[in-house]
Amino acid sequence: MNDKINQDSINKALWAACDTFRGTISADTYKDFILTMLFLKYISDVWQDHYDGYKAEYGDEPELIEEMMKNERFVLPEVEIRDNDGKLKDVFKANFYVLHERRHEPGNGERIDQALHAIEEANGTKLKDAGKSVFQDISFNTDKLGEEKQKNTILRHLLEDFAKPELNLKPSRVGTLDVIGNAYEYLIKNFAASGGQKAGEFYTPPEVSDLIAELLDPQPGDSICDPACGSGSLLMKCGRKIVANHGSKQYALYGQEAIGSTWSLAKMNMFLHGEDNHKIEWGDTIRNPKLLDKNGDLMLFDIVTANPPFSLDKWGHDEAEHDKFSRFRRGVPPKTKGDYAFILHMIETLKPKTGRMGVVVPHGVLFRGSSEGKIRQQLIEENLLDAVIGLPEKLFYGTGIPAAILIFKKNKGDDVQGRTNAAEGRTPRAADTVMFIDASRDFKAGKNQNLLTEENIAKIVSTYHAGNDVDKYAYVASLDEIKENDYNLNIPRYVDTFEEEEEIDLLAVRAERETLKAQLTELETEMAKYLEELGYETIR
Repeated sequence: MNDKINQDSINKALWAACDTFRGTISADTYKDFILTMLFLKYISDVWQDHYDGYKAEYGDEPELIEEMMKNERFVLPEVEIRDNDGKLKDVFKANFYVLHERRHEPGNGERIDQALHAIEEANGTKLKDAGKSVFQDISFNTDKLGEEKQKNTILRHLLEDFAKPELNLKPSRVGTLDVIGNAYEYLIKNFAASGGQKAGEFYTPPEVSDLIAELLDPQPGDSICDPACGSGSLLMKCGRKIVANHGSKQYALYGQEAIGSTWSLAKMNMFLHGEDNHKIEWGDTIRNPKLLDKNGDLMLFDIVTANPPFSLDKWGHDEAEHDKFSRFRRGVPPKTKGDYAFILHMIETLKPKTGRMGVVVPHGVLFRGSSEGKIRQQLIEENLLDAVIGLPEKLFYGTGIPAAILIFKKNKGDDVQGRTNAAEGRTPRAADTVMFIDASRDFKAGKNQNLLTEENIAKIVSTYHAGNDVDKYAYVASLDEIKENDYNLNIPRYVDTFEEEEEIDLLAVRAERETLKAQLTELETEMAKYLEELGYETIR
């Protein structure tokens, strides 16, 4: 085998493994089996690679090797199976290799579940959080895969798929390349694309994550939070931006996710990307925020960012009025639309000086009236809103509607952006303004999904940082202007994208018409001559 690492070949091998399930269960169900198996294969490969290294060095000292292996990032324990009387029935190592070796035996589903449970127990808090375990919502021993014989066959095929040479994920082969994290992201993206709205809920397209991370400009030492974190990709993108721009891993990632299986995805995603400095909580952010300080108050962050579910119904309206954190003091959002519930929560968790926030919203958030209108007015009057950026349609999986990014800042007069502008010799725009950018027409068209290109992203970011009007693209509005518009933030009210049509020269059109008439007469005459020659009578 050519041992050169190729991201595409790894991705293709993983996507081919999905064929094992296609036709048996839906993509939004089998994604959990595939992603969990990738995680198990990776930690097994890392463990085995390190074990082989120690054995080569200390071959005649098995006790020493065993001690050294206890310091591994993940411990792979032995599984002991006992009957009802406590008698030992079976014992095996909780790793991929043993499961693959025993794949022809009955009970594949039960063995995989037992191995995952043992790994959870042996690794303490790494795979657990407040009583919730990463593999809690996944069972390979489920009837969803059919009756026992069929289930055993499907799982045998799955183990064989992951044993292919392309999926050798040992560090000695992979090196420092982020092929594991990339492969995980590749799978999540494809599941979102193929699984419709249900599977797309937990995923923000990487281009949108890139854009938000660029706009928020994360700095070393920042605490970064996503209260609706899904698979965690937006959070990690902000972290990696600090590494790329500053060569620093001095940051902390925080998140909360309501759906148990998606929370598990986020936890595994973090580990596969080497993001150990994270805290991801499981629970409903609006009804039961879990990211609290030692006093039981909401934690505050330098950056808060999210792509929350659009216009969520049943978001927790009944409990909002008596919210102990006073998140809804500006008003309670409507019962069937939770967009402002997330926005208000996020604003409440911003640090007073450095706090800045980027949130993806449907366009209705910009102009809907009633309670939403009052909340919007309050946020604008408090001068918290910094920018409104309209995005193209069909960027997000599960919905074709265009969305917008709202940028909020706790201190618009003395923030990171202002200092950056000053350092670069640019004059920051006035603090009592809001920038509107209409980027809805700049994208790369795709069959099912549109994409933001690097150039599209760079244009948005540079326009935002420059803080100037751009004809038919960007406009800096004063708070007074927004007030005159009844606090309506609909982008066409501020950015005029109307293209005047060229004036029609009627005389030129008339002349062209006369020319065409003359040509037609000529053709009719010629046609009549041909018909006469062929012996047809010309009808006059």
